[in-house]
Amino acid sequence: MTTSNVNRQITLAARPIGEPKETDFKLVETPIPELGTDQFLVKNLYLSVDPYMRGRMNDRKSYAQPVQIGEVMGGGAVGRIVKTNTRKFRVGEIVMGYFGWQTYAVSNGDGVERVNPELAPISTSIGVLGMPGMTAYFGLLEICKPRAGETVVVSGASGAVGELVGQIAKIKRCRVVGIAGSDDKVEHVVKDLGFDAAFNYKTTNDYVTKLRELCPRGIDIYFDNVGGAITDAVMTLINPRARISLCGQISQYNAAEPEMGPRQLGLLIERQAKMEGFLVFQFAEKMRVAQKKMADWIRTGKLKYRESIVKGIEHTPAAFIGMLRGENIGKQLVQLADE
Repeated sequence: MTTSNVNRQITLAARPIGEPKETDFKLVETPIPELGTDQFLVKNLYLSVDPYMRGRMNDRKSYAQPVQIGEVMGGGAVGRIVKTNTRKFRVGEIVMGYFGWQTYAVSNGDGVERVNPELAPISTSIGVLGMPGMTAYFGLLEICKPRAGETVVVSGASGAVGELVGQIAKIKRCRVVGIAGSDDKVEHVVKDLGFDAAFNYKTTNDYVTKLRELCPRGIDIYFDNVGGAITDAVMTLINPRARISLCGQISQYNAAEPEMGPRQLGLLIERQAKMEGFLVFQFAEKMRVAQKKMADWIRTGKLKYRESIVKGIEHTPAAFIGMLRGENIGKQLVQLADE
């Protein structure tokens, strides 16, 4: 095969035990697939790596089927149509879909959305205006319904979702406290993004004491991206009628065995509080409106976002592992080709 007809793909080589290793993935080269009836070929420009992908590497079904050994790793991507056999999509259009970790993908259009490059940079379609942005928007506004003056705590505060949650809460005139994993990230969310306060959980010995210091009136809303000991600490300080949005449990994703901790659900009864898990896809019918609102906030300077970008599909596994370790700030992307 020549480089002009090669599709480079990252496949799952082994199911990880604990933290994934680069050897759990394999870079393979296959011919660019031929088109069938009513299909088109996309040249991927950016790939997304996200925490939920770790769960799909396990041999059990959750809300999505697991990736099988030898299969291309699934994931969102944005790219340009370079060949088409359908009148519904034309060559040159920018589209976003679940195209997987590969340089080329064939699609019949199911689940694919056109991307307007004049609205925002196309990378935002898998970031602030894509799944992470919609997760932040609906997870806070629909699940927690913030009110002015309330105290909102966000774990994973410098990540693709957390950084947006905190800013949306500020737009709603809340007091926002972030929890992040480095001093640089703490400085970023406070100085750059406008959080009222934040702390580094890796250098803080007593989470409860620190949260009590930063949240003197208790916690009305908690946006949970991490789970574990941080969530245990937050639970002890929730106010009556508090709302907890259960978005992710990244501290638990690489655990080989279940982690034991305080059993705090009784506090929900005592304080008449609500904890609700969600999947962003349940809000599909409202996403167009949310994307427009988020784009307006970006355009008017109310909402900032940050992207961590590595180049080259061969670096996707390392970018994914680094994201799980919290090495990125903002949305982690892999750029495959120039726009």
